[in-house]
Amino acid sequence: MKQEKKWSIVSLASIPLVKTLGNSMLIPVLPTIEKKLNISSFQVSMIITLYSIVAIILIPIAGYLSDRIGRKKVIIPSLIIAGVGGIISGWAAWKMKDPYWLILVGRIFQGVGAAGAAPVVMPLVGDLFKSEKEVSKELGVIETSNTFGKVLSPILGSLLAGLVWFLPFFAIPVFTLISVLLMIFLVESPKKKKKPVPFKKFLKQIKKIFKKSGRWLYAIFAIGCILMFVLFGVLFYLSSMLEDQHGIDGIKKGLILAIPLASLCLASYFTGKKIKENKVLMKWITVSGIALLAISVFAISFTENIYFLLGIFFICGVGIGVALPCLDSLITEGVEKEERGTITSIYSSMRFIGVAAGPPVFVLLMKASHQVMYYSITGLCMVAGLIALKEIKPKKAK
Repeated sequence: MKQEKKWSIVSLASIPLVKTLGNSMLIPVLPTIEKKLNISSFQVSMIITLYSIVAIILIPIAGYLSDRIGRKKVIIPSLIIAGVGGIISGWAAWKMKDPYWLILVGRIFQGVGAAGAAPVVMPLVGDLFKSEKEVSKELGVIETSNTFGKVLSPILGSLLAGLVWFLPFFAIPVFTLISVLLMIFLVESPKKKKKPVPFKKFLKQIKKIFKKSGRWLYAIFAIGCILMFVLFGVLFYLSSMLEDQHGIDGIKKGLILAIPLASLCLASYFTGKKIKENKVLMKWITVSGIALLAISVFAISFTENIYFLLGIFFICGVGIGVALPCLDSLITEGVEKEERGTITSIYSSMRFIGVAAGPPVFVLLMKASHQVMYYSITGLCMVAGLIALKEIKPKKAK
């Protein structure tokens, strides 16, 4: 690989890292924000939820625009918007007596920025490399960066909030500025060989893709949503259990939460290097990863021993970690470049739905009973595995 492309991947990998830090970094800080602002648990949860809802709605639009006007022309302004959102929320928390509503405005800006930046990275990687082997490898790096952000988030969020409770808001524009500079100077967009087709013709092409390849595309959308739903639900459950049952909080809790995320990160990296362009291998690694996840979730029901549970959560991370790069590669390599941004953005939107739904649904299941939660999530994982087994039959959509 040429040196320029190596720096391009480093630059692109910074974007999912920034996106993940911008949201997940605040999760361990939410109880502190609730106390400082004297607001309810529901109100503080909106700091995360609004971000996700805005991103879910706008991601497909960003994908479409990236197909029409170019990837960098969407990514760079989006990163700037996300940075502005961090400044708004941080300034409100620092200077205002009643900052809650302006903090939400800032979070909406961040959601807009996240929608336009992170989901466009996957199709841009597909544009930069001709070989499917290279695409799979570099998408593994991108997924690893995403998961590394999740590993770093609870630790960094706890550290910054320990200094000044609103400091995590101000960290976001710093991270986005670094990504903007990297994108401007180190990433060169591939030249478009074809002029963008008219909107009506574009819609017909998208409909044609879904008509011909809809089954495996819908399967990947559903599996991506389920995996992120289980991941964030399990993290929420682990966070609650550590604090309520074992009295562990602060930095120590952040370090423990990083364990399953670290296994996810490592699994994503090595899987991305292994799968190359082998789509059959991608399918079976995905099925195996989901099976491992289902078995792990079921095993949680047998004991509350903290060391056993941490081992199980580590295995959960591996199961999700091996599946995600395979899904990324299947969908990126299975769609032509002209529609790639739109299709992959829908996939990213589905993953955001899983992120947003995981914690509140786990709360409801935990209120019913922990056994209901274990068996329900195990069943959902089995459904995802069956979908992968039966429906993933990727072909180049034309």
